Amino acid sequence: MESDSLIENGAVDSVAPEQVLPSAEQLGISVSSGPVPELTVGDTFDYQVTVSWSVQGSSLLVVPVSSATAKGLAQLGMSQESSRSVKDGAEVASITFTYKLVAQDTGNLNIPALRFEIPTPLGSSIDLRSESVPVRVDSPFNPLPLAMGAIVAVCVLFAGLWRARRRAAAQAAAAAKNAAEQALCERMTVLKQRVNVADSREWLLELEGACKEFAREKLGLAAADVNLETLVKDGKLEGWETLVEEFAHARYGGGQRDAFQNLETWKAAMRLMDINEE
Repeated sequence: MESDSLIENGAVDSVAPEQVLPSAEQLGISVSSGPVPELTVGDTFDYQVTVSWSVQGSSLLVVPVSSATAKGLAQLGMSQESSRSVKDGAEVASITFTYKLVAQDTGNLNIPALRFEIPTPLGSSIDLRSESVPVRVDSPFNPLPLAMGAIVAVCVLFAGLWRARRRAAAQAAAAAKNAAEQALCERMTVLKQRVNVADSREWLLELEGACKEFAREKLGLAAADVNLETLVKDGKLEGWETLVEEFAHARYGGGQRDAFQNLETWKAAMRLMDINEE
């Protein structure tokens, strides 16, 4: 590569060995770097540093003398490319150094200041230095914890809804049971009040209807499936044999009975249905 006319024919030729070389700024040489993309750990990216100068047919030898490797960053390679352009009527030459880096750690990292040298005919070199550039490296996004959290949240939600529905159903069933028990108690109270005035046979059949309603609620049967005699034979209504016989006798044309007899039957039914007389 040809030596730069800035150095061969300019200020450097007149510098005595004991004198200080001109700076890069004095020679119109500039260094720019970046930009840096958003990074996550493990990303490989290109970081560029460009050395530019104003020339008129001359060129410079720019030698990179440092590495971009730093804490959390590793240099994998480096390439360079020269170019020329015209800016504001003046020809500008540049060399772009492209460093291939890999982010090895997370956090606030720094690409170090990179050094370059421009050799001169006097055997010494002009030093150039880029700026240190901060880099933020984040952990890669992992959707698994978020997905697991969402699944857990959905499961908790459904479990809560299921418990709420189950609780509501239990409360509704309890309310229905209490209402049925209250209605049966009221029905039995009315039967006791009518024991002295109602027709004996009709009264016993009404008592049988109340007992059927109790059996339906207790055993969870449909109204059409409630047959007291069958339930007694199947052992589902223990101790009801005598009461069921009285109902059958009344149903098939039994004669009149005294009120005190019906009252005793009423008491037996109350005891079998576990209803306490208030």
